[in-house]
Amino acid sequence: MIDISLQNFEADLINSSMQQPVLLDIWAPWCGPCKALGPVLEKLEVAYAGRFKLAKLNSDEQPEIAGQLSQMFGVRSIPFCVLFKGGQPVDGFVGALPEGEVRKFLDKHVPSPEEMAADEGVQEAEELLAEGDTESALERLQEAVAINPGNDAARYDYLRALLLAGRIEDARRAYEPVAGKMLLDPRLAACGHWLAACEKAASARSPEQLAQAVAANKRDFEARYELAQLHFAAQRFTQAMDELLEIVMRDKGWNDELARKTYVAILELMSKPAPAKAEAAAPKGTLEVAGKMTAAAPSDPLVDQYRRKLSMALF
Repeated sequence: MIDISLQNFEADLINSSMQQPVLLDIWAPWCGPCKALGPVLEKLEVAYAGRFKLAKLNSDEQPEIAGQLSQMFGVRSIPFCVLFKGGQPVDGFVGALPEGEVRKFLDKHVPSPEEMAADEGVQEAEELLAEGDTESALERLQEAVAINPGNDAARYDYLRALLLAGRIEDARRAYEPVAGKMLLDPRLAACGHWLAACEKAASARSPEQLAQAVAANKRDFEARYELAQLHFAAQRFTQAMDELLEIVMRDKGWNDELARKTYVAILELMSKPAPAKAEAAAPKGTLEVAGKMTAAAPSDPLVDQYRRKLSMALF
């Protein structure tokens, strides 16, 4: 449990909620229901064992924060609890609810013990991948997906690791359950395009044959796309995008924009993820909760260069 003020609002509430849900209890010393609810929340923080963090805010001492949150949710009384996730307030409740009702509220928003274990497995896998221990990383990611099949972030990491390791059949099995989400999740869509390229590469013509076909006819888009897929499957990403860009420049709509979609997929795979924790954006001692805080992904000059190339070709 931590007390919130203007000085630590951003670090200990906003930024902290990027790592785990934070329940903010807005209370006052003179409020009887607040005194009843406080011990319940403290008990649940212990019982939930790290699944959420409890923060408390004295509305008499911090009227600016309490007032803005009350206005945001249309609440005029205390105790008033606000749940923060991903750097923003997402839900709340008013009054000294019984423990069972507070548990129901928390269970809508906080990860289950199994999901927490899966998330920890993903973090371990990322560390193992950075160390070059691909097999151990794949074991952790497989466990994470098995524990929580709906964790698309873990599945994306698992698919990407499988494809990097050349385990195409395993990647196909891992991809099938989420194949229908391609339109909703660009990361999964990118893995789908990569998987298709790897499967096509097994029966593709040789690079020499394809290069000859393209040299003979610059508008032989089938051959050029096949060559791009060979590069894509072999993880020669920039060479693949160079071939795809040639198609886009000559015929933007070719094959239902397949060249552009594959190019975008490669950019997605090359892009570094946004950091899990947002950097402080507001000066110390100021309050900013009205807008969602997002952490920008680290810039990659090569990715930025190829994004510009695609924009120039399209527009």
